[in-house]
Amino acid sequence: MTEQSYLVLLALVEERRHGYAVIQAVRELSGGHTSLGAGTLYGNLDRLVASGLVEAVGEEVVDGRLRRYYRATGGGRRAARAETVRLAELAERARRSLSRRPGVDGAAAAGGPA
Repeated sequence: MTEQSYLVLLALVEERRHGYAVIQAVRELSGGHTSLGAGTLYGNLDRLVASGLVEAVGEEVVDGRLRRYYRATGGGRRAARAETVRLAELAERARRSLSRRPGVDGAAAAGGPA
């Protein structure tokens, strides 16, 4: 699962949301590091819907524009949980690996003097 798909799925686990609300939730969940455009968002939503992880759950017209709502399915919530566990395990392995490499800092990693 890509990081963007994971963040979209997480946004939809919390509550049903329309497209712009998903974009805002992804920005917040990522600490401002991920900003989705409409094309990227709807491409991810299409893939998540096709895989059964997300479903469309209603539409309404707001200010003359159609607003479609999405939410995570039960399978989507399980997939988000599993991906969260996988990422936490990866982060823990990375932390252990980095702690075994004393003296490696940003300068050395960037090719500067250690």
